[in-house]
Amino acid sequence: MNATTDARFLDVKADPKVVLALAWTALLGLYIYCDIYSLFRPGILEEMRAGKMGPFDVSQTSLALASLLMILPILAAPASVLLPARAGRILNLLLAPLYLLVNIGNLLGEAWVYYYLFGILELALTAGIFLVALKWPKERFNP
Repeated sequence: MNATTDARFLDVKADPKVVLALAWTALLGLYIYCDIYSLFRPGILEEMRAGKMGPFDVSQTSLALASLLMILPILAAPASVLLPARAGRILNLLLAPLYLLVNIGNLLGEAWVYYYLFGILELALTAGIFLVALKWPKERFNP
């Protein structure tokens, strides 16, 4: 037998920091595409022109809060890699439940199927983020 045909691929365990950064990045991609697709819904552009953002009036405050809602996961991606393990774990354990609630809130009263497709994936990712952070590997000391 040839050595190349007998070779087995090494299955390397992914670093939790990388997994978390990728999950936050994927979550942001889902948010962006869902929002883009929402622009095609009948009446949405008219609502935007009328100064509405869903049920909220567009104002300095509502746009600042919406910005903060997106800035946190944007920064969570690089922070998950760059922060020390303990700080990154705490950050993800705090942010994931917050975004789980945000994603549930976004689905309340929703009638469009595409929105549920995105929403279910967003819920799965935020739950996954929480579980990866919760099960973060610990160093074992053998005195």
